[in-house]
Parts: sequence; C-alpha cells; structure tokens
Amino acid sequence: MPDPIDWGYAAPYLLAAFLAGYLLGSVPFGLVVTRLAGLGDLRKIGSGNIGTTNVLRTGRRDLVAATLLLDAGKGAVAVLLAASYGPDTALMAALGAVLGHLFPVWLKFRGGKGVATTLGVLLALAWPVGLAACATWLLVALVVRISSAAGLVATALSPLWAWLIREDLQLVQMCLILAALVWLRHWQNIGRLIRGREPKIGRKT
Repeated sequence: MPDPIDWGYAAPYLLAAFLAGYLLGSVPFGLVVTRLAGLGDLRKIGSGNIGTTNVLRTGRRDLVAATLLLDAGKGAVAVLLAASYGPDTALMAALGAVLGHLFPVWLKFRGGKGVATTLGVLLALAWPVGLAACATWLLVALVVRISSAAGLVATALSPLWAWLIREDLQLVQMCLILAALVWLRHWQNIGRLIRGREPKIGRKT
C-alpha cells in the first residue's frame, strides 16, 4: 500500500504543477500558426475552433502537422516537467494542460476540443497507453473519416488501455476525467454525429 500523501507538504507542488500545466496548455497554437502564416483569425474559418481539425480546413497540411505536434507537445512537456517531482504532480500537470487548452484565459475561456493535448499528456504519463490511444484514433479516422468520432472513441477507450497496460488506478481515473472533459467539449459534434451531419476529414465545411 502506498504511503499516504502529506497534503500540507504536497499541496503547493500540486497547485504549481496544475497552474504551470494550465499556462502551457492555454497557448493557442492553432491560432498562432495560422496567423503567422498570414491566414488571419482561425476562429473565422470553418467551425471557428482553434484546433487541428479546423486548421485542416485551411488546406495547409504543414500547418495541420505543426498544430498537431505543438498541441500534443505542450501537454507532454507540462507532464514531463512536473514528473520530476513525482507521479502526482505529473497527473496534476496533465489535468491543467488539458483544461488550459479547453478553456484558455487568453481567449475568454473558448478553446479547442482537447484531443491532441490529451493524447500528448497520455504519451508523457505512460507512453504505451498513449500509443494505444493514438492507434485507436488513427484506426477510427481511417475507417469512418470523421475526426471527432476518432477523438471520442480514442479518449473513451483510454481508461481501458490504462488498466490493461498499466493496471494503475490513478492513471485510469485521470483518463476517465480527461475523456469526460473531451466528450463534454464535443457535445455539438455528438449531436451532428447522431444526425449524420458531421463533416468528414478533408471537407472544408
């Protein structure tokens, strides 16, 4: 049985990890890279979202790759920096990074959908679990050609992969929390999926 946490000692580190993760996660890379490329405000294109799927609607695959890597990377970096202080701080940084992406203070708390950042934090927390989640996303995307469906399935199955691969209850719980956040953020996509109106990958509308 693990030693009980001394909350009086650990709380400042956990809070610092969460805040640092939030600040890293809140950097809107999709918005940044499209503006640097001279494409204007990404929020006025397609769905108005700042994430990778909407960047794809610009037709610039180089910007899509940059946004994907940067959004996943910021989550991974937050976790890896916090991990030196222990697994609990790493988990708090992971939560902060995803919340930062979903609700960035710089954009009046209107952020992205969180799939890439969630995959990034999973790769940093437990790379085999992260790879399983990434493989799930890729498989679903190849079959149904719908990015939101791939993200929803990948995050929904991540707690299962965490349990089967690591048998780590804390990791499973974090995967559940992150999946719930991603699903809540996709509520409009879920409605369109149910009605059969969700755009396929590659469509500009």
